[in-house]
Amino acid sequence: MSPEATRTVCTWCNSVAQSIVESARFDVVMSIERLAEIGRVLAYPKIHRKLKWDEQRIEQFIRQLYVRAEVDLRSTSVEVPRDPQDSPILAALIASGADALVSGDRDLLELRGKYPIQTPAEFVRRL
Repeated sequence: MSPEATRTVCTWCNSVAQSIVESARFDVVMSIERLAEIGRVLAYPKIHRKLKWDEQRIEQFIRQLYVRAEVDLRSTSVEVPRDPQDSPILAALIASGADALVSGDRDLLELRGKYPIQTPAEFVRRL
């Protein structure tokens, strides 16, 4: 990781996520579960129609993201009270020591007073 890079836990998948693969301005940390979820979401018909990516392009993006991101395999026990399914995301933030968790998820955003959580728009403005 470059010293000037920001360590970020990323939970969204759109054009900003594409810049993750191409940018050296920040580092991305995610759990293996999140990486798998991004692959599933990219294959959704609605997303497929919007991006117009075939299966090969999706696989290429996931491979690039895996190489570019720090896939955090450490186990940290933490719970998101309103949505326990978000717990691995918060755990990746804590275990990695990332500077920020970037998410539009309301349940995670509720925890902003306790953890460094930003919306994608806030994060982009920081860049």
